Amino acid sequence: MEAIFQEYWEDVFSLAMSKTGNSILAGEITQDIFVSLWENRHRINLTGQLKHYLLGSVKFRVINYYKSNTVIQAHQQKFSMLLESGYEGAADEQLLYRELSSEIECAISALPDRMRAIFSKSRKEGKSNREIAAEMKISVQTVKNQTSSALKILKEKLPHLTCFFL
Repeated sequence: MEAIFQEYWEDVFSLAMSKTGNSILAGEITQDIFVSLWENRHRINLTGQLKHYLLGSVKFRVINYYKSNTVIQAHQQKFSMLLESGYEGAADEQLLYRELSSEIECAISALPDRMRAIFSKSRKEGKSNREIAAEMKISVQTVKNQTSSALKILKEKLPHLTCFFL
């Protein structure tokens, strides 16, 4: 296990760092991946390369981190509370929130109708891929593909707001 860690930790950490922009978080994700690998070593049945498994784990850990810790939602709630309270000292934050919200909504509204509907159900309403598929009478894979395409488009249109779309 030590040899595996020595061989792959830098690749795993680098990818986590590039996805999060936070060295502490990247270190925690890297550590969690290797701990999980150790704990599940008897249950994991790799059919491909270990490196691909580890790098794929980074992607899922980053996504799960942002979903479970609701980092984005916490910021949105803070901005919403500031707007509702009418706090005078937060004029810059209010303006920034309105500008960001407008920019995001404009980009989302430019998505194709079906893609926009799927993306909104996923991100705004918090529905699972299965729920969306059942509601729209489409396959789960179609939901995944459309959501992935929407994220790609939004990341290209709003590269400075990528953290909102993880």
